[in-house]
Amino acid sequence: MNHTTAEQVPEPTEPLKYLSKEEAAVIEKELLKEYRFGHQQLIEIWGHACALAITKAFPLSAFSKKQPTVLVICGPEQNGSVGLVCARHLRIFEYEPTIFYPKRTQNTMYQDFTTQCEKMDIPFLSYLPTEVQLINDAYNIVIDAILGTESDHGEEQEPFTSILTTLKQVKIPIASVDVPSGWDADKANADGITPEVLISLNAPKKCAKGFSGKHFLAGRFLPYDIQKKFDLNLPEFPGTDSLVEL
Repeated sequence: MNHTTAEQVPEPTEPLKYLSKEEAAVIEKELLKEYRFGHQQLIEIWGHACALAITKAFPLSAFSKKQPTVLVICGPEQNGSVGLVCARHLRIFEYEPTIFYPKRTQNTMYQDFTTQCEKMDIPFLSYLPTEVQLINDAYNIVIDAILGTESDHGEEQEPFTSILTTLKQVKIPIASVDVPSGWDADKANADGITPEVLISLNAPKKCAKGFSGKHFLAGRFLPYDIQKKFDLNLPEFPGTDSLVEL
């Protein structure tokens, strides 16, 4: 008997949808409430996909430095926890991540992600050097997991305003998670950091329309009914990959 299931995803004929901040929040809420995904489960999926995107954009063989060092800067909210998971998987993939996590939270789940990194001997910086050349010399790339869609544009506070000022000056590549920090999620960037790589979660945000760098999408896990309901028109993912380069 030939069974047709709701999970069979047809190849999209309409253009990929770019989500507003509000639409992204609605989709995430539906995943949690209606589809019974766990919050920790989603962060694990996203963090793992981010690590895979880094391996595709910056394979170990492409690094000019002897050590495959990566600086992962994590914010206090969800994007930061995605960064922690990304760092853990990069360590498994034989990269050498170092984490800067200046504003830790009391959220026990985020504390668990932190402990997992500590148990894998991933070092944590106590401060971020303000001398940009020190960062350029010590690391191959920076992963920006600071401010995501949960942060309000224009309301960044210390230490993040100083961190963003530093990141605007670094010469090594930056890879941003979901929304480049300092950007308005709903608009193209006017004045902010300039990442070489962007890793969109679930679906790209409106700010990514004008992004000219290497752009990955981590959204293969989304149930087809959600894709259809929100007219996401996700592209075809290659083979068994959990992400696709747009």
